[in-house]
Amino acid sequence: MKKLIVLIILTITLIGCDSITGEEIGRLSINEVSTGNDNKILKEFTVDLKKGDEIGLWSEMDMKYTGEVTLTFKLTMFKNSKRIATIDIDPTDKYITIGEIQKSINGKTDWSFLGKNTSLTIDDDATYTFKGILIATNNPTLQINQAEVVFKRS
Repeated sequence: MKKLIVLIILTITLIGCDSITGEEIGRLSINEVSTGNDNKILKEFTVDLKKGDEIGLWSEMDMKYTGEVTLTFKLTMFKNSKRIATIDIDPTDKYITIGEIQKSINGKTDWSFLGKNTSLTIDDDATYTFKGILIATNNPTLQINQAEVVFKRS
């Protein structure tokens, strides 16, 4: 009986979470820092969107480092194969956060979260492609376990 109650609560929580955060429509699983033209980790995905769709851009991160680190997702947005926008996202600059765990001891930080960074409103029915890389300040202690841009339709 206890297992059934836990399962029901978990199901309600997951369904409720999607209604709050939106339906995931795509993800850029970058998971590695690009360090230059010789080491560019470029990921992309394509999706058909409708005029008026609101798309939330979220960062799902899991990282460790010592000292300070600045991260930026550099995204390029294409509509029907034509470049229309460049978007820079600091994954730590979020206005909604889910499941954040951050430990900082003696300058060593262990940090994971899912956070909403910004939203886009789609102007036209079209096929959209998003391409992205992750760049970071030079910090040899930076360990990226997960660095993903999640696209959710509201």
